[in-house]
Amino acid sequence: MFWPMFAVAVGFLGLLVLGVLAVRVFVEAERLGRQVTESARRIGRAAEDLESAAAGAARSAEAL
Repeated sequence: MFWPMFAVAVGFLGLLVLGVLAVRVFVEAERLGRQVTESARRIGRAAEDLESAAAGAARSAEAL
């Protein structure tokens, strides 16, 4: 009777460990998603700044 109870306990602990790891993966995936969103926003702003600087440079080049 000891071995079946031991097997059930080990199985339960294994499921508990998998559950903890799944939660950690979910939290890290959420954090990565937020970082990707923020990076995309910053890249968009940089692209707009570059476009505006290029337009200003083109205008000043036309003035010459």
